Amino acid sequence: MRRKQAKIATDPVAFDAFYRRHVDAVTRFLARRVDDPHTVADLVAEVFVAVLDSAHTYRADLGSEIAWLYGVARKTISAERRREYRRHQLTDRVGGRRQLDTDDVARLEERIDAERHARQMLTAITELPKGEREVLELVVVDQLTVTEAALALGIRQSTAKTRLHRARQTLKALPLVMEGTPG
Repeated sequence: MRRKQAKIATDPVAFDAFYRRHVDAVTRFLARRVDDPHTVADLVAEVFVAVLDSAHTYRADLGSEIAWLYGVARKTISAERRREYRRHQLTDRVGGRRQLDTDDVARLEERIDAERHARQMLTAITELPKGEREVLELVVVDQLTVTEAALALGIRQSTAKTRLHRARQTLKALPLVMEGTPG
């Protein structure tokens, strides 16, 4: 499988198939974490550019393509948040965004709205320690296995299992009543 991933970096047809297979999942992942359609569109593009640069690092024996992609997406979001923080430090205006047409904005707004409950859940778990929260997000929200979440986070599977158990125990004590959910 490693050879297959390396091929997407050099074969446009293989990359196109890989992109089409995973673009919706990556967009959903990002829309759960970001509420601006322009930023989501930019981050999706950045994730797939990063995939071209790092395709050789994928190891199928450690997890699925989607787990690897979520790891790339997490790093892309972190980098964007650091850039945004620096940008806000330097100026009050945010510039340099590519213009989206009306259909693109409408589609991304629909996706962002569809992920609203997931964003609310992510907000509710902010009380968890960072490591526990990250594993829980990847397993519960993004539906990765514990092994895949460990791969995406760059930690051992046993560490991911422990963090997930602790997160679940902590959440049992929290009132998680969200808008639109029974309870």
